[in-house]
Amino acid sequence: QVQLVESGGGLAQAGGSLRLSCAASGNIFSISRMGWYRQAPGKQRELVAVTHSDGSTFVADSAKGRFTISRDKDKNAVYLQMNSLKPEDTLVYYCYAQIMASSGVEFQYWGQGTQVTVSS
Repeated sequence: QVQLVESGGGLAQAGGSLRLSCAASGNIFSISRMGWYRQAPGKQRELVAVTHSDGSTFVADSAKGRFTISRDKDKNAVYLQMNSLKPEDTLVYYCYAQIMASSGVEFQYWGQGTQVTVSS
């Protein structure tokens, strides 16, 4: 069993910053990718940023230049540094990981979600 535990959401003013953290624990053999999605009520989750095991990263256009994703492989953790926040960034953010267990089987896992609220 694998768990993703998120932290760091909360309230920020427009133009401010927040840092999200997510740590994976459990039966982990390897992690091929970790990242962040966000979701508005009644809408599909959208990709914000992802980092791959080879070190490559992708950041969605909506976050490019403002958000930075990083990963600590030793801690099985991923971080999202969010700067220059806008009111439209007010969403629930979900950590995501694609993890291979010791059995060799790979699964996708999601965190519980953390609310980010940006006031204007």
